[in-house]
Amino acid sequence: MVRTQRRYFLTAAGALVAASLTAEAQAPAKIARIGFIDPGLPDTSLFEAFRQGLRDLGYVEGRNILIEFRTAQGKPERFPPLAAELVALKVDVIVTGAGTLAARAAQHASSTLPIVAVAVGDPVTSTLVSSLARPGGNVTGLSVLTPELVGKCLEQLKLAVSSISRVAFLLQPGAVPERTQMDILREAEVAARALGMHLQVVEARGAEDFDRAFSNMISGRADAMFVLSTPVFSAERRRLVELAAKNRFPAVYSYRVYVDAGGLMSYGPNLVDLSRRAAMYVHKILKGAKPGDLPVEQPTKFELVINLKTAKNLGLTIPQSMIARADDVIQ
Repeated sequence: MVRTQRRYFLTAAGALVAASLTAEAQAPAKIARIGFIDPGLPDTSLFEAFRQGLRDLGYVEGRNILIEFRTAQGKPERFPPLAAELVALKVDVIVTGAGTLAARAAQHASSTLPIVAVAVGDPVTSTLVSSLARPGGNVTGLSVLTPELVGKCLEQLKLAVSSISRVAFLLQPGAVPERTQMDILREAEVAARALGMHLQVVEARGAEDFDRAFSNMISGRADAMFVLSTPVFSAERRRLVELAAKNRFPAVYSYRVYVDAGGLMSYGPNLVDLSRRAAMYVHKILKGAKPGDLPVEQPTKFELVINLKTAKNLGLTIPQSMIARADDVIQ
């Protein structure tokens, strides 16, 4: 009788263990939820690059990851409500694909939720992180080092058109923190002086200011233009390119999307590469890493893009040496 009861106990225990293992095997794996704030530009290649980065790491949407995509529709004032919405959804990570303003909006919405910021100008000066090596808070990501690149953009413009003597710098006030803007302007002044050019700073908050801005450039006798990209300028890039062509301004931009839209040339970080690399940050955070322990990365790929069709329309001949070292040439 005792032996029979013991056999019954062992059989029942075994059945319970087997049932537990079966239930565990059948329980669906946790699906990570990622919030993505997009600036809302016509070009979707940056978001697609991020998704491809996730796929390269083994993530499949709907199986082990979900992406809550939100677009600002080219309006930076939408960043704060979109960030608050994603926090309320209790996503695991927020990725901001729109520079400093979107990252700051996400950080204001939550001081604990992990945030991966893509293409921020100066995360330290913007107080997003304590330092590049040790961010220290809930934000990490990839910087575009805007102040240091201004001089290189002006240099490329001068190399392309050596006769330039007065260059207009189109700036959106308030697009970056005041200290960062001061650093950018200082770098631009130093670079222009070294290149033998006079710098004229022209401000525009949005498309409604463009006609006035170009009128100021003309009255200031500018013969070329440099555009520091912002989400607002990017959303209106076709209008900017049209105005540059109408006023016969050779123009250099900080990102290639302007050249794809018909601009003359650009020099700056490869944003598609940065967006793809952001996926690795998400992967590390989902595996348990803390954003404050993940160093902010700087660009590793810079690209010079030239639109020869636009150069021809402007009556310009780009030096062959410059064309030879360009990363991409649009015919």
